[in-house]
Amino acid sequence: MCAMNDDRILNFEGIHNFRDYGGYQARAGRLARGRLWRSGQHAGATSADLARVRDLDIATVIDLRGDSERAAFPCLRHEDFAGDVLFHPGETASLQGQAAHAEAADRIRTADDARDRMIHLYQGMAFREVLVGTWRLYGQALASRDGASLLHCLAGKDRTGIGVALVHQLLGVHHDDMVADYLLTNTAGNIEARIASQSHSLADMGLSDAAMRVVLGVEAVYLETAFAAIRQRHGTVEAYAQTALGIGPDHIAAMEARLVD
Repeated sequence: MCAMNDDRILNFEGIHNFRDYGGYQARAGRLARGRLWRSGQHAGATSADLARVRDLDIATVIDLRGDSERAAFPCLRHEDFAGDVLFHPGETASLQGQAAHAEAADRIRTADDARDRMIHLYQGMAFREVLVGTWRLYGQALASRDGASLLHCLAGKDRTGIGVALVHQLLGVHHDDMVADYLLTNTAGNIEARIASQSHSLADMGLSDAAMRVVLGVEAVYLETAFAAIRQRHGTVEAYAQTALGIGPDHIAAMEARLVD
């Protein structure tokens, strides 16, 4: 297993939860660093942030947000940014225009309410048609496109978290490392600034501070719930990947060829 290192986290002024999810020991070797990035959205990026993102030489951005989110929070790019942005058109949340954590906030008042709602949300997230379509583009990109990639949604924790965990699972990253990477959302970057950037709309829904922090964080049980639902319906994560995402053994071998040092 690979210990979690803070050097995989990049601190930006207006982009939250930006980090490298490479570097872990996988089945075919160690995943490369600097080629696999994940983050929240970039609508609040500063000029300095945009220059830093450009300098990462990201060739492919996979945007897991829905059409309404992209319209409400258009991601900023440096004028010299030359990467391709991939997404499946439509809504990736079941309620139009809401990120997964905002969707979970409906009818929540306490921290226990929040936890129960997040668990319920994760039970069905892997079967949302448009989200599955963008994860399919994600897998194809990792198997066929050169250069670094960036996977993001609005907060970079739920839709992005499951997507990254699926890739880690398919590439044979140890379960403990997969979960630790998922949980890094809770400590990556300036957490208070991230909470402040998203809390105003949640506070308007009547959430307590404790409930808000549950909704804006992650817990291992959420990810385990998503994977249990996948296994219940498909038998294995690998069968789900092949059937729902079109990612079979040949794609996985191609990912290994491109992503393993």
